[in-house]
Amino acid sequence: MYDNTCKFLVENFPTDFATWLLGKPIELAKLEPSELASDPIRADSVILLESTEIIVHLEFQTKTDDTMTYRMANYWLRLYGKYPNREIHQTVIYLKPTNSPLAYQTSFNSTKLNHEFNVIRLWEQPTETFQQYQGLLPLAVLTKTTNPEATLRDITKLIDKIEDKKVKSDVAAATSIISGLALNKEIVQRLLRSEIMKESVIYQEILLEGLAEGEAKGLAKGLAKGEVKGKAEATNQIAINMLRSNISQEIIAQVTGLSLKQIQKLQKLSEKQVQPAKSPRRSQKKLIADK
Repeated sequence: MYDNTCKFLVENFPTDFATWLLGKPIELAKLEPSELASDPIRADSVILLESTEIIVHLEFQTKTDDTMTYRMANYWLRLYGKYPNREIHQTVIYLKPTNSPLAYQTSFNSTKLNHEFNVIRLWEQPTETFQQYQGLLPLAVLTKTTNPEATLRDITKLIDKIEDKKVKSDVAAATSIISGLALNKEIVQRLLRSEIMKESVIYQEILLEGLAEGEAKGLAKGLAKGEVKGKAEATNQIAINMLRSNISQEIIAQVTGLSLKQIQKLQKLSEKQVQPAKSPRRSQKKLIADK
């Protein structure tokens, strides 16, 4: 969830991140990790941006990884092999405070290869920097602040000033998700209004991901108990809940495995369930009138 949110921010606000990381507002475009090589890489965590002169490789981490130094060297070699004439700028950004020495490693060293890269520990970064750019606002709560709740309150005021409705929605949704690393859910929900976020792409993706995850857990539990009937009923109920959330039938079909015809039947069933039952007294009056 945090990887996808950070990737969303970088890809939608590349100039803000370039200004922060490179010191100048370079225009950067998304570069697909699949273009590096035929060998698989961890595309879920790799963020690549490019211009005519530079390749920016970013990785956001909520916890340390003892393979990180090797991975950065490996990705640099792949990038260099494909783009030998461009500068390659690599940065690992740690989101949560840690005392692990791994968060302070900035190089890969072996008998034949020595490679250096940049490391940023957000909790050491000045909060003021992140209040200057819309794309960095969601990360502000994780910076060097003595009061994360007060910082989030300041950020919400800055978000309210964003005139573009879509940008405001996206920044608010990303702030809500990332702030969960530093604050409890109740505080975040109290300070950030959910109606602002509902039109955000990242908010909708997280919502759908949560529905799919909940469905997977429910089905797994049913299968473990051998309840085939229960599995079908659980699947139908999930589909009905998604219909009531105005999720398209095509997406419901992908998530549940049901056919569109089955989903349409469930929709009719759901509509019947929400219709108010007729009052017996009213029905009796009608019968008397008919007589």
